[in-house]
Amino acid sequence: MANNVLKQGAPSPVATAAVKRSWLSFGNLRTQEAIVGYLFIAPLVIGFLIFQLYPMLHSITISFTDWDLIGTQKFVGFANYIKALTKDRLVGIAFANTVYLMAGIPIGMALSLLLALAMNQKIKGISIFRTIYFLPVVSSVVAISVLWRWIFNPDFGLLNVLLKYIGIDGPLWLASADWAKPALIIVGVWGGLGFNMLLFLAALQAVPKELMEAATIDGAGVWQRFRHITWPFITPTIFFVFVTSIIGTFQVFAQIHLMTRGSGPSSIGGGPKWATLTVVYYLWLNGFQYYQMGYASAIAWLLGIVMFALTIIQFLVARRWVFYND
Repeated sequence: MANNVLKQGAPSPVATAAVKRSWLSFGNLRTQEAIVGYLFIAPLVIGFLIFQLYPMLHSITISFTDWDLIGTQKFVGFANYIKALTKDRLVGIAFANTVYLMAGIPIGMALSLLLALAMNQKIKGISIFRTIYFLPVVSSVVAISVLWRWIFNPDFGLLNVLLKYIGIDGPLWLASADWAKPALIIVGVWGGLGFNMLLFLAALQAVPKELMEAATIDGAGVWQRFRHITWPFITPTIFFVFVTSIIGTFQVFAQIHLMTRGSGPSSIGGGPKWATLTVVYYLWLNGFQYYQMGYASAIAWLLGIVMFALTIIQFLVARRWVFYND
């Protein structure tokens, strides 16, 4: 029987033992597992170093130059930063508009939490509703932007048609400097509702049920249980959603580009009257429309500094209201 196995090409016991000894001789088992782990994450790490970290660090050098993406880079020192901070009024407008859009963050968080509380109930067919509310998260941002642009159309848009039925003349929405930012806030709140709801739902389901049952037995009402048990347990998730929402608002680009630009090939967004101009969109205009890559890099690093400072402040303040298991 053994001879037949050897004739069929199976490795001999001696050869198998030799392979095992050669592998095991290279460090202990923990070292071998570490090497295998590093090999698995190597493609991701290499991709990050080449396509993200290196361009990011190289942009620091570019920010001190005058470069049009084609010609040679001309060193200008801090001129780009001085221009962005003192001479270019559109930088201030872009930051002000971005901060204005952050007004939708508490609204979206409150609605997401209410939805999560509703979706946390044990009723028949609840998974269908969870899927419906999560659909905007997995939908194409282009399709969503085109849909909302039609909804906000002042002449035949769905929203103004519905308002007309109840005797209200709808505003111009995206064509109005006063209503364009509220329209973008509506889109942002609707788009982030499902993802934040999912995070809050996971946090709610992690609340210890024995504490809720004990509080109920002791006579605590719905509000008391939410305030003294549920809220402290979900504060880490609330903090995470708040921080990521601020960072996401600073990075708004696609909706501005798709919803506020004209129909011509050379048209740009951010209107009307720069009412929807955000920092990232102004950065893109300077870099890929005006071909001022050095100035765009300077704006990018100013934005990064602001985001980093705000995040640090939030982490410092969070010590007073965020409660962890310890």
